[in-house]
Amino acid sequence: MAVETQAKPNIGGADQVGYDLSVLYRLRMMVSAFWNSAVRVKIISLTIALFVIILVTAYVQVLLNNWNAPFYDSLARRDTGAFFHQLGVFGIIAGLLLVLNVVQAWLNQMAALYMREGLARDLVDQWLQAKRALRLASSGLIGVNPDQRLHEDARNLAESTTGLAIGLVQATILLLSFIGVLWELSSGMVFNFKGMSFSIPGYMVWAAILYAGSASFLSQFVGRRLVRLNADRYSKEAELRFALMHANEHMPAITIAGGEENERRRINVDISAVLAVIRQLAIANTNLTWVSAGYGWLVLIIPILVAAPAYFSGGLTFGQLMVAVGAFNQVNSALRWYVANFGPIAEWRATLMRVTDFRQALTEMDDGTVMPHTITFDQAAPGTMVWTDMEISTKTSEDAIENGFRIREGTVTITAGEHIMINGDHGVNRRLLFQSLAHQWNCGSGKISLPPMEDMLFMPHTPYVPGGTLREAICFPEDLDAYDDAAVEAALDKAGLGRLKSRLDTQARWDRLLDNDEQKAVAFAHLLLSKPKWIILDEVMEGLEPDMQAKFSALLTEFSDATVVYIGRSEAYVQAMSPRVLHLQALVSPEEHEEVVAAAVPPAAAPEATPKKANAPSR
Repeated sequence: MAVETQAKPNIGGADQVGYDLSVLYRLRMMVSAFWNSAVRVKIISLTIALFVIILVTAYVQVLLNNWNAPFYDSLARRDTGAFFHQLGVFGIIAGLLLVLNVVQAWLNQMAALYMREGLARDLVDQWLQAKRALRLASSGLIGVNPDQRLHEDARNLAESTTGLAIGLVQATILLLSFIGVLWELSSGMVFNFKGMSFSIPGYMVWAAILYAGSASFLSQFVGRRLVRLNADRYSKEAELRFALMHANEHMPAITIAGGEENERRRINVDISAVLAVIRQLAIANTNLTWVSAGYGWLVLIIPILVAAPAYFSGGLTFGQLMVAVGAFNQVNSALRWYVANFGPIAEWRATLMRVTDFRQALTEMDDGTVMPHTITFDQAAPGTMVWTDMEISTKTSEDAIENGFRIREGTVTITAGEHIMINGDHGVNRRLLFQSLAHQWNCGSGKISLPPMEDMLFMPHTPYVPGGTLREAICFPEDLDAYDDAAVEAALDKAGLGRLKSRLDTQARWDRLLDNDEQKAVAFAHLLLSKPKWIILDEVMEGLEPDMQAKFSALLTEFSDATVVYIGRSEAYVQAMSPRVLHLQALVSPEEHEEVVAAAVPPAAAPEATPKKANAPSR
């Protein structure tokens, strides 16, 4: 059966987005992910061990339930010797159950640990495949707050899947173990009514099924909204956490601007959204408690009421009655597992939906669908970069090509070792050219022929300084041992960061310790280390002090054999590199073109305006 994978519409402004996928499809997706993960063998081994432990535990629980008959019969006979003997038997059985419970608890924790490892690593691997994260970020609500899905949702899904799966297997084994006991006990229940004696095959079994079935139906009816409410809650919690993190990251700017009150209002809106969902969850859980708690208290008396007719007619001893009650409770608890876990199941389905929606969206980033007005990319001839009839659009709609820009010089060929600077008309978004060359933006037309990507280095306007040591920041994206100490220190000296050579291996938030000029100096230090053949810079000189612009431009002159393409305006770059200048020209739609012509050439019949006298009174 085909599975619909279209995104759901955002109804009523609610933050609800995802795919119309069945639970079975989502489970197959996650099983496939775990099967291909490095922890597959560990999870399979733990699953087998848990299954064996649960089987042994169920067998010992059957022994414990059968122990009820001789123990309670010894109490009824007031047989002291048999009473203490049965206490000894109980000690052995209870000791075995204790050991089994401890082993099972440890296996549960290890299974949850490896489930989370497999899931978290799979999601991160899917997220950080080439350009997926960037594309997802611009794909709407599904790309908002990916950290929530990668961290909290993955943790919840791993832990709840482990707990619920083990509980379901345990309940199933207990059901199979005790339903036979209860059926056999039912055969000995003889009812006397108006002088007639009769028995009902499986009487206690049918009573347990009816009792648990009614509880399951009511729980499903009352708690059906919990899945969606839990999904909404996780989404709103993610938004609140992001708002708090964003405010904390930019607190100096907020404080300087005196914007604490404005930020407080923003955060309070997110808090109110979280509380509103929690309020609805509280109501739904309260309604569910009427069912779960009500049936939980009734189970104390129901098995005795069901077996009472046979006991009072003499068909059961007191010990047999207690065995029947114990078996009924075990069968009922196994059948009512769904009722008792309806809330956790709803949370599990919500996290499963969020995680699989996220993973599905990531895999669709590589579908290769050709969109209208798309730039094509191919490999350029050795030593060249060619832009053929390239027009870059600023929108993705059908009329997008009329809302963009092109190279005024037409088809452009850039040869190895050449220096280029690209200016643009007022209002042209030059950054889209940088993103297009980096394969991050493809809306437009024409063709871009590029040299091998491994020969190119792209330096964005805002540098990225990763967390960790300064050495890691300078070597990024290569490993920290990609360059020797002498080369790294020499690059620091040339970039003007020689004072930091002693702190190369210091762990710190370097993106906070270094100012904007110093962060760009880190990027230039990496440029000196990597020695690319093609360098693409996106307005990296803008906003820097004149002496820093001159320093960085002088560093670029050291790359005598490299091709340098600077997107933006920089007098220091012009003086140092003497580049060939290209221009970005805004595209104008036909209607706008007519308006421009009409404004530039007034109609011949238009009357000439009479100048106003200087002393004319104003009205």
